[in-house]
Order: sequence, then C-alpha cells, then structure tokens
Amino acid sequence: MLEIIYQDEWIIAVNKPANMLVHRSWLARHETQFVMQTLRDQIGQHVFTVHRLDRPTSGVLVFGLSSEAGRELSQLFELHKMSKTYHAIVRGWIQGEGIIDYPLREEHDKIADKFATGEPVTQSAITHYKTLAQVEMPYPVGRYDCCRYSWVELAPQTGRKHQLRRHMSHLRHPIIGDTAHGDLKQNRGAAEHFNCQRLMLHASTLSFIHPFTQQPITLEAGMDDTWQRMLEQFGWRA
Repeated sequence: MLEIIYQDEWIIAVNKPANMLVHRSWLARHETQFVMQTLRDQIGQHVFTVHRLDRPTSGVLVFGLSSEAGRELSQLFELHKMSKTYHAIVRGWIQGEGIIDYPLREEHDKIADKFATGEPVTQSAITHYKTLAQVEMPYPVGRYDCCRYSWVELAPQTGRKHQLRRHMSHLRHPIIGDTAHGDLKQNRGAAEHFNCQRLMLHASTLSFIHPFTQQPITLEAGMDDTWQRMLEQFGWRA
C-alpha cells in the first residue's frame, strides 16, 4: 500500500517509493506496479496525474481526484506556482549555498523520442542549493582511500528533465546512485559499504496555494529506510 500523506475532496498526495513508475508505459511493459493504478485501487476511485517524479526518485507526488482538480493543479506547475524542496546525498564536499544557473540541452529518449523532429533545444535551468552536512568515511573508493559525502537541499526554479541530477553532475558532485549522470565507482562503493541500492534523491516538500480553498498548503514526505540508515551511519540524523 502507498503512504497517503494528504487527502481532501479535490487532492490526494502520496509518498512515492523509489524505483516505482508513476503510470503504465509501453517503454516498461514488463513492470507490474505503478503508483497511479495502485492508488486508484487503494482508494477505490480514479486519480488524475498532475506531475511526475523520475522512477528512481522518491517523495511527494500529487494527484487530482477529478479532471477539473487535475487541470487546476497542472496549471500551478506550468505557471511555476509550486515550491519544491528536494534532498540529496552527493559525492564529495560541496560548500555553503548558491545558485546553479546552467542551461540544459533537451534530453531525448532513444525509444520514446525515436521519431522526434528537430534538434534538441537548450533551455534555461536554475537550481538553488544549500549544504546541510558533510562527512568523510574510511572506506576506499576508486583511487581514493576514503570517501566523502555531502547532504544537500535542492530547490529547482525550473523543471527540466533530470535537472537536479544534471546540475549536481555539472558541479562535479553527482548524486549517489545516479546511473545516468553519476559516478559509477561511487555508486558501487555506496552499495558495498552502506547497502545503498537507490538514487539518493528525495522530493521532501511541495508548497502551493490550494486552487479551491485558496489556503496555503505544504505537503511533506518522510524518508525511507535507506535514507534513514545512511543518515544514521553518517551521523546526520539530527
């Protein structure tokens, strides 16, 4: 069962597990579990997609409970009226806080975008980051005799495909567990030493003005066992 973190007569939000697709896709025909269908069966009514999280990312995922609610919520995302906060564990020590203003070229999927016409365009992409903690662990990874990690808070101002993963990779601090834009040696080290088998990116909060009640609302999703274990091992639980 999915963890429902909020529900009213218009909106429902869940804590999406890592490595679970939001909805059925012909690109993943072998998959049998999807958030949208699981939630529909769980509450006994249709839900309407508003946004998505990448398959390996966990955290706050919102649905409309009617087509009208879905449209209203989707518009908030399109108008950038949703405030999103993510947390990530990245390679190395990143200092302080700042803004990543680094345009990203559109990423086309080799299968889904096989027949796309025109060249991918470069789009503006902005992410705010803030370092929360750092640690050095006495485990060799690659040519290093120890490994360093940082816990960061990320707030995307734009919503490009894989924006947070690509921005952190651009800073040379890729997110642990990122198989597309990350450091494979670091990923293997995290799996071996900390039993980390997932992308360490979590959509922690989502804030917006409720489109029907006009009241401010903040949705929060707790972190899973892998997150809790790594925070404890790194002494970051507080």
